[in-house]
Amino acid sequence: MDAYSGYNQIMMHEYDKAKTSFIIERGTYCYKVMPFGLKNAGATYQRLGNKIIKEQIGKTIKVYVDGMLVKAPERADHIKNLAEAFSLLRKYNMKLNLRKCTFGVSSGRFLGYLVTQRGIEAHPNQIKAILNMKSPATVKEIQSLTGRAAALNRFLSRSTDKCRPFLKALKKGHGDKCDEECEVAFQNLKTYLTSPPLLSKSIPGEDLYIYLEVSDSAVSSAIIREELGAQHPVFYTTKALLDAETRYPKMEKLIFRL
Repeated sequence: MDAYSGYNQIMMHEYDKAKTSFIIERGTYCYKVMPFGLKNAGATYQRLGNKIIKEQIGKTIKVYVDGMLVKAPERADHIKNLAEAFSLLRKYNMKLNLRKCTFGVSSGRFLGYLVTQRGIEAHPNQIKAILNMKSPATVKEIQSLTGRAAALNRFLSRSTDKCRPFLKALKKGHGDKCDEECEVAFQNLKTYLTSPPLLSKSIPGEDLYIYLEVSDSAVSSAIIREELGAQHPVFYTTKALLDAETRYPKMEKLIFRL
């Protein structure tokens, strides 16, 4: 579910209205409602969302700024949970944008990802954006590739190592072309994305396993769960090492990642 007009549903405090003043030809005006662009607008809206659903946090409703997700294992429970959500929204006079709301589905797009009963998947359009790319030959094309890869970072194991050749090519003296190392990394990334991993949802109380990986330039980890003898990724993390950190002994790098 998506809130209508987002921040504009929050009234400005009388004392703070003057701080939003702006001048046009016909005079000086100020906002009566919270406008987009205020430094604390996002945090204020998130705090309101948390206040509205405080009794359901971690149970049936999740909220991120103006996006809300109502979940349930069964359809009958889902209808009940929706009724509770509508009651809470009505209590605080919050309105929804029906054009951006979807009800009674087993999967859907949320915060740019595909959320299903199985877990979280990358949006196909983000994957196609890289698979349909030609080999980058200019600075702008390498920058575009780097940005598209960053959008999929959550789904890439050892993403820093996979994308390091692109960043290396952008450094001074190497940004006018994609060298052999960059081209190999690009093709490997495309091959990896032909069957992107599903980030499985963990079950409360089950055992999780963590795998650590270190290289000369980065440290990475993967949280894994097991089901029917097969391992499934839950979350990937990675961090590029600073110059001093690259000289850590391997064991210290492992501890650093942990």
